[in-house]
Amino acid sequence: MAFQPLPLSCVVDEYTGYTLVSRQGYNGEGSAVATTGARVVLLVEDEATLVAALRFNLEREGYTVLAAGDGEEGLRLAQREKPHLVLLDLMLPKLDGFEVCRALRRTSNVPVLILTARADEVDKVVGLELGADDYITKPFSMRELLARVRALLRRAEAPLHPEGGLLQSGGLALDPALRLASKNGQPLALKPKEFELLHFFLTHAGQTFTRAQLLKQVWGYGFPGGTRTVDVHVHWLREKIEDDLGYPVRLQTVRGVGYRFQREAWRPGDASEPSGLADAELQR
Repeated sequence: MAFQPLPLSCVVDEYTGYTLVSRQGYNGEGSAVATTGARVVLLVEDEATLVAALRFNLEREGYTVLAAGDGEEGLRLAQREKPHLVLLDLMLPKLDGFEVCRALRRTSNVPVLILTARADEVDKVVGLELGADDYITKPFSMRELLARVRALLRRAEAPLHPEGGLLQSGGLALDPALRLASKNGQPLALKPKEFELLHFFLTHAGQTFTRAQLLKQVWGYGFPGGTRTVDVHVHWLREKIEDDLGYPVRLQTVRGVGYRFQREAWRPGDASEPSGLADAELQR
């Protein structure tokens, strides 16, 4: 489903109250007229009024916008055009946003920001577990959405203190400059936020952090889903760096506090015993 440009004149953005008086059209395949050097945002959304509002505001910020009205077209555009960021609705025809996100994560680490009318925490957590980087609930402030877009792009593109050199601990190795990680010499396929979380833990090994502290240090702003997203990302990271997910020894839960990265593997008799409590809670 390809949107046709709405007539110029006045279109009221029901999400912000702004009146849109000009917009850039795009061709029948969903491609915008590209701006040289502009970062490309793929918008996968079937609500025409919202598409018009988002397109106007994103293009005003200097982004090139591609749009798709259903999940199948969105996935095709993402695979073909390689956008810098994807804005993804959950309730889509043909292929829902969960399936699109799952398919994207098989081949791409592109930042994904979910647009959802669902206020249920379960839907948000499922989206995060499938690999989304952030979400925003409709109706939303356009100012907040643009801030989230900028933050996701900034984190995805910025090097993580490359002057620190290679980080190593107990078979894990992470190169911030090349954004590569490995376990026992085998490459780890980490999502952008997993990479940043592991980088933070490796540079603060032995220290205990609350979920709120991790949210502030790694995500860098007030995430609307609260600290639950920290548990989700810790679970993902444990799946990749631990030998036994049910008994993590590297990334430990400190009961009643938060998490700590143990530089050396825990052994029976150690004073602080690792806990799989967070993962058990996540399964409930």
